[in-house]
Amino acid sequence: MSKIAAIEVIPIIGPTPAADDLDGTTDTVIVRLTDEAGRTGIGETDAPPHVVKAFLEMPTAHLWSRNAAEIVIGADPLEASGLWQKLYEGTFWPGRRGLGIHAISAIDIALYDLAGKQHGVPAYKLMGGARRDKLRPYCTIFPGLAHGRSIEALMTEIGRQFDAALESGFRAVKMEVLFYDLVTDRELVDLIKRGRKMLGAGILMAVDFGYRWQNWHDALYVLDRIEECDIFFAEATLQHDDLEGHARLAERSPIRIGGAEAAATRWEIQEWLTRGRVGIVQPNIGRGGGLTEIRRIADLCELHGAEVVPHGWKTGITSAVGRHFQAACGPAPVFEYVSPKVFDSLLRRELVSPEPNVVDGYMALPDRPGLGIDLNEELVDRLRADKR
Repeated sequence: MSKIAAIEVIPIIGPTPAADDLDGTTDTVIVRLTDEAGRTGIGETDAPPHVVKAFLEMPTAHLWSRNAAEIVIGADPLEASGLWQKLYEGTFWPGRRGLGIHAISAIDIALYDLAGKQHGVPAYKLMGGARRDKLRPYCTIFPGLAHGRSIEALMTEIGRQFDAALESGFRAVKMEVLFYDLVTDRELVDLIKRGRKMLGAGILMAVDFGYRWQNWHDALYVLDRIEECDIFFAEATLQHDDLEGHARLAERSPIRIGGAEAAATRWEIQEWLTRGRVGIVQPNIGRGGGLTEIRRIADLCELHGAEVVPHGWKTGITSAVGRHFQAACGPAPVFEYVSPKVFDSLLRRELVSPEPNVVDGYMALPDRPGLGIDLNEELVDRLRADKR
C-alpha cells in the first residue's frame, strides 16, 4: 500500500475573530497527509493554529524531541495505533500533554482519513466496525456571551436556536447557560426550567454551565432544583481540575455529571473516572488523542460503567470525526454536533462537505471512504494564515 510522502500543517483564520467570546469555529489548523499516489487525508485540532504548526515543524533536538514529519513520512497510514505511540514517545519531552497531544490528535485523525481512502472503507471500520446501526447527534445551543445583552435577549436567541434545531431534525440538544454574573443561581434555575418548557417533553436535554461554580455545594443547589427538568447530564459545573469537587458532586447530584473536556489521553481520563467519579467524560477527539485514543477511552469507560460524549465545537472536520467515533464506540449515547443550520459560522458551514441529514433525531452511518468529507480548497487558499 502507498506510504505517506508528505505532511502539511495549515493554519486557518476565519474573518470573524472571537477574542471576546467562546466560539471555537473562528479558526482551525488542518493537518494534511499525502501518500505516494497523491491521495490525501485530513485532520484538525482545536488549539492555536500557529503554535500547533510550530510544534509539528520544529527540528529534531533528540530522541524525545523529534520532528513529526520524520516519524510519519514513509509510514503506512493503516498503522495508526503504532504511529500514535511513536509520535507520543518522539515528542515526549516538549509534548506529553496539552499542545503535544493536540498536535498528535490531528495527525491521527488524518491517518484514518487517508487509510480509509486507500482501502475504500469508512474510518469507523478501521476502528473495529459499527457498534450501532444509526447515529444520535445532539445539537449545541449557544447564544454567545452576553456582551451587554439582557437575559431576555439571550433567552430569545436560545429559543430561536431550539426551534432551528428541532426543524433540522434534532431530538437532542444541549443548552449553554454561560450567563455568569448576569443571573443568580436561583434565577438560573428558573431559566433552565423555562428552557425545558420551550423544548417540551421527549427531547433529550443537557446543560452546559461553563465552569460556573468554585465549589460543589453551589452546583448542587442548582442541580437539585432542576431535577424535574429531566436533564441528561450537567457539563462544566466546577473548575476543570477540581477532581475532588466533581467526586463529591457526582455522589450527591440527581443529574449525571460530565467533565474532562480539556483532558488528554486515557491516563488523564482514568483520573476523572477513579478520582472525579464522573458519569460522562467529554474529551475533545481532536485534542485528547485522536480516534486511536478515543477508542481506548471508550473501552476504559465500559470498564468503569461510564460513558463518553466528546466535546466537539469546531469545523465540519470535527463533526465528521464525531460520526465515526459514535459508530465505533459502544458507551457513546450521543455526540456533540455544531449544526450550520442552527449556529452561523463560515468555517463550520463551508470548510468541508457534504453535510449529512438528521431525520427524527438520527443520522445514517457514514458510507464514504475515510472521514467521508471533501475539503473546500478555495476557502483554504483564501483563509490560510501562513500564505498571507
